[in-house]
Amino acid sequence: MEYSIEFFGHKNVRALHRTTLEITREEHLTERGDCIIGVRASASVKDLPESLKQHLRSGGTVRIVIAVRGLSFTLLAAGDPALPLSHETDIVVRKSTFISDRTLAIKSTAAAIDLPREIVDLLKEEERGTFTIIY
Repeated sequence: MEYSIEFFGHKNVRALHRTTLEITREEHLTERGDCIIGVRASASVKDLPESLKQHLRSGGTVRIVIAVRGLSFTLLAAGDPALPLSHETDIVVRKSTFISDRTLAIKSTAAAIDLPREIVDLLKEEERGTFTIIY
């Protein structure tokens, strides 16, 4: 199964964080948010379908495909029984095992800095993207 979230880039997307990657429902982004790759997301972790939440909380793995104007990037990450999946605005994927209410998945194979720069450049132009979670 899969669940897709629409988001938009922002002129301040830097995608330089080495351990996390984030999309948010928020509309604005400061340059300090170097893990954030998209704003105005159509969902947060709280909005995920119950079947996906159950999969993640059972420790299941997910494949995440980030697509922007014909380009795509794929990463893998894992769920954990401790995931609250309750934040109302954010979705965060982490290379570490740190868990908060914003965390979608941990032990990710990639972070914001790993996104191809061609995708980052499109996001800086405020292009629309999709964040698809395959589970």
